[in-house]
Amino acid sequence: MAAPLHRHQSSLEGILNFSSHPPPLEAELRDHASRRFHDLCQHFDTGIPIDNYSRPRLIRSTYEHSLSEESGDYFLRFFFKAVDLPIDGNEPISLGDVRAKFFEFAEYLFDNFFLPVKASTKKTPQPSPALRSAAQEAQGHDGQPYVGTGPRLAVLRRDCLIRDRHRCVISRRFDFTEAMKRRRTPGGPRDDDNNLIANDPIEPDHLEVAHILPHSLTKTNQRGELDAFKQSALVILNMFDVGVAELIQGPEIDRPRNALTLTLHFHQLFGDFQVYFEPVPDRDHTYTIRTHVAEDYFSGDRHFL
Repeated sequence: MAAPLHRHQSSLEGILNFSSHPPPLEAELRDHASRRFHDLCQHFDTGIPIDNYSRPRLIRSTYEHSLSEESGDYFLRFFFKAVDLPIDGNEPISLGDVRAKFFEFAEYLFDNFFLPVKASTKKTPQPSPALRSAAQEAQGHDGQPYVGTGPRLAVLRRDCLIRDRHRCVISRRFDFTEAMKRRRTPGGPRDDDNNLIANDPIEPDHLEVAHILPHSLTKTNQRGELDAFKQSALVILNMFDVGVAELIQGPEIDRPRNALTLTLHFHQLFGDFQVYFEPVPDRDHTYTIRTHVAEDYFSGDRHFL
């Protein structure tokens, strides 16, 4: 299997050229490409995961979670280039020839986006240069690398604690460190809503600031550059929401909009993708907290504003 993958990478490297920002796909072409894409995903989806995840379902879900037609267009361009098929083709597909490229594409997404973004991961994957270039070409990148950032975590922690009223946004536990600072307040320490902390039915706990998109994603190496796999993750991120990668460049990744106040326990669950947030329709900056763990873990859906 290794030899065909290497040949595929070499062939991709031979045809890659950075171009200007690509225009949106025509509606008819988008529908055509989407149908062929879903047909391929359905064909390779046996329902049996390998190494705890289904490659076809990962690919399909990544496309279906694109937040705009433009993001979806980038993904379709990337996908068809990666599997070495014309996006506008009508010819019968040799599924045997496509199979290895299809599964390599899934592993590229997993190793170069989902693992790096997972906050608790310690893996440092090394991406295929060909697929990384294909992702950039699909978006019309001019070859300029994404820029990393230095540490600003002290300021971020302060701002998030103030915004979240010194409470975990999930458990609502008050920050233990802040409670200790206020312990000499006449009448007893009070929370940010002027309620006595001693009367709180939930004990204080040590709180942390958790990046939504991890801080390490834009942390530079000793040469002041982003490693290749981090640039890949940012390029793929743009396929979910065009322009979002620019919102976390430089100091922007350490803005409160990219962070939450959590206990250590919920920070770990959030980093493991075991808790997540869904936007509440027609309510700005309001989310329903969901979990993949036991249904009785929470007393019910909680809302975070």
